Amino acid sequence: MKVLSTLAKIRNMRLERDRSDKLSARVRRLLVTTLYTQPGSLTVGALNGIAATAVAAWLTGFPELWIGSMVLTIVAVMRVAAALGLSPDSKRTSTQTLELIYEVGAFSYALAIGGIAALSIWLGASAEVQVLLVANAVCYGVAVAARNAGRPSIAIGQLTLVCLPIMIVALAMATLAYTTLFFTMALLLPAMTSITLNIFKVLRDSISSAETSARLAEKMKLLARTDVVTGLANRAGLNHAMVETMMTIEDDSNLALFWIDLDRFKEVNDLLGHPVGDRVLSEVARRLRQVCPQDATVSRFGGDEFVVSTPVADRKDAERLASEIHFEIMRPFRIDGDRLEVRASLGVALLPEDGADSDTLMQCADLALYHAKIGGRGQTRFFDKSMTRDLVRRREIEDELRTALQRDELSIFFQPIVDLETGRIRAFEALIRWFHPEKGELAPDEFIPVAEETGVIVTLGNWITAQAARIAAQWPEDITVAVNLSPLQIRAPGAALGIRNALREAGLDPHRLELEVTESLFIEDNHSTANFIQELSAIGVKFALDDFGTGYSSLGYINNYPFNKIKVDRSFVSGKNVGRKSDAIIRAVAEMGSTLEMEIVAEGLETLEQVKAVREAGCTLGQGYYFSRAVPDYLAAMLLAQEREGDARKVGGQSPA
Repeated sequence: MKVLSTLAKIRNMRLERDRSDKLSARVRRLLVTTLYTQPGSLTVGALNGIAATAVAAWLTGFPELWIGSMVLTIVAVMRVAAALGLSPDSKRTSTQTLELIYEVGAFSYALAIGGIAALSIWLGASAEVQVLLVANAVCYGVAVAARNAGRPSIAIGQLTLVCLPIMIVALAMATLAYTTLFFTMALLLPAMTSITLNIFKVLRDSISSAETSARLAEKMKLLARTDVVTGLANRAGLNHAMVETMMTIEDDSNLALFWIDLDRFKEVNDLLGHPVGDRVLSEVARRLRQVCPQDATVSRFGGDEFVVSTPVADRKDAERLASEIHFEIMRPFRIDGDRLEVRASLGVALLPEDGADSDTLMQCADLALYHAKIGGRGQTRFFDKSMTRDLVRRREIEDELRTALQRDELSIFFQPIVDLETGRIRAFEALIRWFHPEKGELAPDEFIPVAEETGVIVTLGNWITAQAARIAAQWPEDITVAVNLSPLQIRAPGAALGIRNALREAGLDPHRLELEVTESLFIEDNHSTANFIQELSAIGVKFALDDFGTGYSSLGYINNYPFNKIKVDRSFVSGKNVGRKSDAIIRAVAEMGSTLEMEIVAEGLETLEQVKAVREAGCTLGQGYYFSRAVPDYLAAMLLAQEREGDARKVGGQSPA
């Protein structure tokens, strides 16, 4: 019979559960947790069962039903107490214990409510009492089969224990109505079993997918923090480890940071090839692991640089470890039978002696490394307060920037300036990028101030203008290019002539060049500035006031000079103080620009909400990551080509067939 086959299926499921369940312990824990969620529904079900059996006992007066009602009440109270008292999130209670406690209560309650319903039929209670108890029992069994689908053995077991007593008594009564009830419930069991198992499968697969995604995310996080060549932590991994170390380190503890640079490692790559170079790096990594303490963080910071962070007892302990690291690295290598010698320079900084945080400590170690390298390489230097990092860095950038100009290491990227009404590109701003062959990309904030202080900005600015004009000459004639000018460049002798020569050599119409200047240019009353602007304006070159609102924001500048455009600083659009005041300022500037027939550009747009806000405020042009980051010249040309192609398609779609 179907009832017996269902019971056998449940029994086998219980016996084989631990062997066949391939889910992880965490997934099983989550499934068991679903049994304890929403204890309120359990309480409502318990009160409903107690009320139904109590009413039935009171209407019939049968002592058997009174006893059954009291048993059911005791079981229900214990179940609710267990559900409220046990926390599935607590690690003190095992998954097996949680499941067992729930099973005992669930099966007891199911058997009690099914038994009371069967007893009402056997004792010949009135029809209304039988309907009340049987309906209450069956509805409970069906509802709980869905609620407890996270553990199908419990859900189906409860439904079976509810239905089985009623089915047995109905079959024993041997009337047509009760026999029909028997077969109806016999069909209910496999149907609900199928539904419960389907719910369980969906629930299990969802949790398993979430677990898999979490594991993949953790793996990706680990990969993102690991150097693929050496297996050490990379820069991100080092930063993560340093943050954790700084959060847990004791106030009186000492931490040493060793910054290691392999001297002339580029020669190894050039002469022997990158595969050999990678093997050397891997061997250096292996030696560092061996010589450093177990609790040390060993990382490859980039290229041929390694950084080690480790607790030390004192400065003497750090000196000993630095000596051991130096010795291990400088031991000869054997690569494919060839003997290689690699020298290394070390910079060391100590916490808290040299710095109280990780950033300061790394800066000190980096500066100490620089002094070790300029002192003859192959040395170890500990940070000394006499080492002025900023001065050394600026001198280094100055020398390398001059070399970069000669070696074409600098590039011009272009960020589009978009018409907020039509969404079309109206112009591009030329932005300098420096891709250092050893240090990677250097931010403009690192070298532009140095270039201005040392005067290199004049040569750099002329180069940027010439390159931007040459590239812009290849664009459609309605697209302009904007170039930032430094005050030093403008005040330099022959500045206007340099711009005119760049335009002539590139073949660019002066009307398509826009020079962006900041308010700092006008702080000093300089005749050369006025002459520069007047001379270039006369031939059609346009001028824009950049970063408006961050300096003096004098309206006299706008009145005295022929500006065609004002660029509202990004701090009014996406800064931390954005609000009603900044919105009012933007509206005021936009209204002034409209009156003076000037374009107003909102910088730093990153979201659609910001775009809508500045457009509603009256800004006519927008610039920022929402539209595009700065891109190389070929991608800028692609953006224009795609825009033109889209326009052509629209025109073609509107033309008659």
